[in-house]
Amino acid sequence: MLKTVSLSLLLFSSILIGCQGDPDRTPNDKIRVVTTTGMIADAVINIAGDTLEVEALMGPGVDPHLYKATQGDLKKLTGADFVLYNGLLLEGKMGEVLEKLGRFKPVIALGTVIDSARLLDSPLHKDIHDPHIWFDVSLWKQVVSKINISLQEFDPVHADYYGRNTEEYLKRLDSLHQEVITQIARIPPEQRVLITAHDAFEYFGRAYNIEVRGLQGLSTLTEFGLKDITDLVKYIIERQIKAVFVETSISKRSIQAVVEGCKHKGHNVRIGGSLFSDAMGEKNTPEGTYIGMVNANVQIITQALK
Repeated sequence: MLKTVSLSLLLFSSILIGCQGDPDRTPNDKIRVVTTTGMIADAVINIAGDTLEVEALMGPGVDPHLYKATQGDLKKLTGADFVLYNGLLLEGKMGEVLEKLGRFKPVIALGTVIDSARLLDSPLHKDIHDPHIWFDVSLWKQVVSKINISLQEFDPVHADYYGRNTEEYLKRLDSLHQEVITQIARIPPEQRVLITAHDAFEYFGRAYNIEVRGLQGLSTLTEFGLKDITDLVKYIIERQIKAVFVETSISKRSIQAVVEGCKHKGHNVRIGGSLFSDAMGEKNTPEGTYIGMVNANVQIITQALK
């Protein structure tokens, strides 16, 4: 416990020192925006183009629930002019560091922009909300709008540019939302069940009318046991589900245990593909963008379940 407290104090001290300013900055340098996840960084890029310097701390395949800030991350955060993070406990203990940093510079938890009535509660803790808001494109539009407003306030010189880009991007998100509805509706209702390693897709399920089951809870910090596997195996067999899915940012071990359990009971269920859940794909690929990531997931889901 003492080691944990000492580390937190060290991190906070580093932030305090870093907030004194960057001596290497010049007046002509671009505004630096640091985000936690790639999804947030992608939204900023769509709004701001190359007018800003944008960097995400968490890259492809990174699980934000388990992420621990490095000294390099702290340097980026203290050197940033503007910081954006998901909030709703997605970033775990890193959220404490970000809240403290917010005393010295603009640091925004984007999950707070969503009306609490539209947030999903944790099945285990009523006061904790599901942080995976990006899987309902209509909710993610609210996040994009909040980023636009915040950037315009911070950088009024480019306000009109940000506004125009946001308007165009929101139209693309509207099209994406409708396309997801159309594609998921093509899966026969009795086969419309999405089973993954952890409960990252509940917003997706609510928005697009597909039943969702996860082996672990909202966070990958949640332990799963033999009973969880047994219960899920029983459910899969009862529903005659033919495919389950792994996630790019989580070990395949848990879902493979479910597949083996089904096989042992005489029911063959296959892994339908690897979904992007808490992180996007590689940079400079379609899946390395928010829209590309959502499209890739929908294609994998529909092909496996139809």
